Amino acid sequence: MKSFFTRHQAHQPLRHSLLAGLGGLIAVGIIGASSVYAHALLIMAPFGASCVLLFSLPSSPLSQPINVVGGHVLAALIGLLLRLALPDAWWAAALAVGLAIALMTALRITHPPAGATPLVVFAANPGFGFLVLPVLSGACVLVGVATVFHRLSGTVYPMRKG
Repeated sequence: MKSFFTRHQAHQPLRHSLLAGLGGLIAVGIIGASSVYAHALLIMAPFGASCVLLFSLPSSPLSQPINVVGGHVLAALIGLLLRLALPDAWWAAALAVGLAIALMTALRITHPPAGATPLVVFAANPGFGFLVLPVLSGACVLVGVATVFHRLSGTVYPMRKG
């Protein structure tokens, strides 16, 4: 039972924690403000979870640009295709999430927050334009903000191979 309550993450300095929160605030703030000025939905809930990885764990393989953008786009596409082909039912949404996880894993672009993207598709029932706005554009903005933010704060992002 003790293992359920053991914290496995290393202790982080206060500066790291505050910078992670600031990065998420800036990234979501930019997308949210852009939504208002563009009069278009550019934000979705899974982006908040993406910010957790991008700003608190930038060196994680799950936080890398290909994972963030590819994971969200793939998961949205799966959600859109299954929403089109299947009834609006809980089991169809569950199938979309499971298939998104399997394909992200197989393609090595796993991004856990993208697992929620098919649920957004089933809840909102958007058209295929959803792939571009908000999914592709929003994921690219998140990666762009993370890149600039980490360069300014002295953190390496994205990871460099080798």
